[in-house]
Amino acid sequence: MPYPTRGHISPMMNFCKQLVSRSQRILVTFVLTEEWSGFIDSEPRPHNIRLGTLPNVIPSAHGRANDYPGFMEAVSTKLEAPFERHLDWLEQSLSAIIADNYVVWEVGVGNRRTIPVALLWDQSASVFSVLYHFELLVQNGHFPLELSGA
Repeated sequence: MPYPTRGHISPMMNFCKQLVSRSQRILVTFVLTEEWSGFIDSEPRPHNIRLGTLPNVIPSAHGRANDYPGFMEAVSTKLEAPFERHLDWLEQSLSAIIADNYVVWEVGVGNRRTIPVALLWDQSASVFSVLYHFELLVQNGHFPLELSGA
């Protein structure tokens, strides 16, 4: 299940397409909200990627910019229970969870159910490097930025 924004959904779908191209025996259930499922349902995908849907318990993608912190909070608190209910339906055929690194509760769900979880980093390696070594920016005086008046 990707974080419910295009910048996370597209890379995860691309990863899943690469994964299922390895074997016809691999089946991926790509879990999205009903809203996002409607957005991408008509996009072409291999037959062994099916869409799983969760109810729209978070603010619409169309208005999330009006309250992005509220949107992030909703993703962090309101999607876990519907996701777990969806897993109850999939449990017998489920062998792993590929989780978006922005949806941190997916790791806890997998751990509680003893299902292996792999985190997908869907941003560039340079963003990862900056975040991973962020303390060096602070130690070397590069953060916080001090902007001088021009």
